[in-house]
Amino acid sequence: MGLVGRDRLRLARLGALLGVGVLALAACAQAGATTTARPMRGPSSSATPVTPSATPTAATRAATPSPTPSPSIGEGEGTLRVLTFQGYVEYGGTSSQVNWLTPFERESGCVVKLDRVRTSEEMAVRFATGAYDAVSPAPDLAGLLVAQGKVAPLETALVDDYRRIPRRLRELPGLREDGKVYGIPYLWGVNRVLYEEGRPEGPSALYGTSSAAIRNSPLSIADAALALGGRRPGSKTEDPFQLTSAQLDAALRLLAEGEGPGRVYWDGSLDLVRALSAGPVRIAQALPYHLDLFRRAGRPMKALEGVPMTGWVDSWMLAAKPASPNCGYRWLNWVSSASAQRPAAAWTGLAPANPEACGGHARRMCEIYHVRDSRRLRDVVFATRPTRDCGGRGGECTDYTEWAERWKQLLK
Repeated sequence: MGLVGRDRLRLARLGALLGVGVLALAACAQAGATTTARPMRGPSSSATPVTPSATPTAATRAATPSPTPSPSIGEGEGTLRVLTFQGYVEYGGTSSQVNWLTPFERESGCVVKLDRVRTSEEMAVRFATGAYDAVSPAPDLAGLLVAQGKVAPLETALVDDYRRIPRRLRELPGLREDGKVYGIPYLWGVNRVLYEEGRPEGPSALYGTSSAAIRNSPLSIADAALALGGRRPGSKTEDPFQLTSAQLDAALRLLAEGEGPGRVYWDGSLDLVRALSAGPVRIAQALPYHLDLFRRAGRPMKALEGVPMTGWVDSWMLAAKPASPNCGYRWLNWVSSASAQRPAAAWTGLAPANPEACGGHARRMCEIYHVRDSRRLRDVVFATRPTRDCGGRGGECTDYTEWAERWKQLLK
């Protein structure tokens, strides 16, 4: 996830404590806030819209899904229950100028009951215990929800802007299975190696020193596996998110090489900015947004070029049995549109999946993520959930549960 609203406000306060450099970063962060108005397999009939309605209304009566997809979205059911990350849908609560949810409610007649979390682990618990219509999981959770049948296959013909999203993002394995689509790409990011002085020999330099900041996620193991592939003969990893036991062991050994008191495992952008501004950290795993933030604040940070990168796509999915399937499809239409993705990208510091959103406040995000450069997209290894069957390709790999446990051991 990118720099969410709460981080922006805390960055401004941090600037007062750490001096002009961080204050400039905070100013840049605040400048990104947009004034645009606001934000497994399931049975094929579970999220099917009802009979089309010429005039959608906020009717409170429940609508019964039809057994087969209809050519257009039917009358809204009145209420839509949404589970997402902090900052991914804004309604004006953090800032009155940051609100892209109200226009959806006004246009669709669907009132959104919004629940927001900060981590995938928290999202998994909430989704398992709550009754939600739509959810925006990261790849580590998305793959599990599909495998467990907790989300529904989608009728993409009902999502107007679906085909505007690059095929590279639409056809990621974590969003499709057995020829069915389960997720609509929303926001995406890539992991870069940032440094200030003395160009590192390669991405493995991130792990050879304790003066480093690494993203606190089990999926960061994939970055170490990718770096290891270019460092040691015979250890090249075809898919760094699908590792055998031996490959997982090797990646964790690399991660542990530079363990020391100066190493930072960052959860939010505030942690990273603090580490690079006032701590001993000289090299970091970060986002293009962070690189741009430091450069605009006068810090001569650079990104390691010409090396493979990992990335991730956060998507929107519908529950296997949504109470409001029609409002759900109206929501998928809205969050895949440029009108919603433009302010979402500007606010989170991530790239919009829909290139049509690359204007206004999101223009800068599109530039630093090279959204319109299809060649750069092909160079990114996008995350999928590690599975024992090596992502459906057969073989014996380690699954996400093992990655998460080994990551906890590393951080002890």
